[in-house]
Amino acid sequence: MSKQGLNSLFPMEDISVMGIWELLPHLNNFRVKLKQTVQAALSFQPHVVLTVDSKGFSFRFLKYLRAKCIEQGIISPKHFHYVSPSFWAWKGGEARIKGLSEFIDHVLCILPFEAEICKLNGIAATFVGHPTLEDMIELKEKGASGEIQGNGEEFRSEHGIASGSTVISLLPGSRVQEVTRMLPIFSNTMELLKDAFGELVTVVHIAPNQYVKDYISKAVCKWPVPVVMVSGGSPSMKYKSFSASRVALCTSGTVAVELQLARLPCVVAYRAHLLTEWVIRYKAKVPYISLPNILLKSATIPEALFQGCTPSKLASLVRELVHNENLREQQIAAAAKVIELLSPGKGLINNSTHLETSHAFPNSMSSMVAALTVLQS
Repeated sequence: MSKQGLNSLFPMEDISVMGIWELLPHLNNFRVKLKQTVQAALSFQPHVVLTVDSKGFSFRFLKYLRAKCIEQGIISPKHFHYVSPSFWAWKGGEARIKGLSEFIDHVLCILPFEAEICKLNGIAATFVGHPTLEDMIELKEKGASGEIQGNGEEFRSEHGIASGSTVISLLPGSRVQEVTRMLPIFSNTMELLKDAFGELVTVVHIAPNQYVKDYISKAVCKWPVPVVMVSGGSPSMKYKSFSASRVALCTSGTVAVELQLARLPCVVAYRAHLLTEWVIRYKAKVPYISLPNILLKSATIPEALFQGCTPSKLASLVRELVHNENLREQQIAAAAKVIELLSPGKGLINNSTHLETSHAFPNSMSSMVAALTVLQS
């Protein structure tokens, strides 16, 4: 968005916090940023307000903005929210969707089943497809299978990785709290695996966040295995490294979809503060945490969660996935189904009179459908 000319009031990292306990130290900062954002919106007087994800901040902003408009006797802009909250994943969650209509006019959903849930609860919604699939557009991948094939040999050559080495991609997360919690676990996992393969090389993917980059750069200097660091922001380098890898070990998140695009078998890991983990165990009604498993309704991708997310458990799962061809083929085959489910329907795009034929799926995806939905509403 910054590349398109957006001037941000403050860095996104200032409000990028996930978890209950993890949020508490940041509450006062959130209040300050919230007031700042509402005042900026009132001064700007937009016709449309589009909030993106981050429901804790976004929903409070939309509520306060609408209340201020009513209080000042001015016409409220139309409110769109991109990325439906995952109320469907929590016990009693769907009942909370009804309240969204008080301050949201339209939800732009990135999962195929969410729009129907929203509509059943009285709020307009459109499934626009998953934004990660736009990596195919950026890398000019035209295949209908929804697969991105990076140049793994080129990546190995560029980084001096021997052809016989076992390469494991590690993706510890994008938020500081995630990375500081997960990276030590991943390091200890590699310690257990270093003698399991002839030559082990790890590729650590770093989110475009300076705090995260500094932390990882300092930490990996002490690792027991060779490390290649790949900075976020370059899809080409990312998918080349995926192609060079035998498996990936990742913290639960959007990256699981990227690994589906790359057809790279993976293990998903997740730890949080004990209070956050307790709430998830108590409130969650879906048995899986990774998006591919949720969509497939099966444990196709092995998950190690909470107290079960230990170096020994992760090492065992990774070792098995490296050697077991049946498990690898199951994940690779399932990935095509996941990408199909996350793609916006061809009819949704092709039925629009505002699009040229060249813009039809798969050449344009989530952002195009989302933009059309906003413009035509």
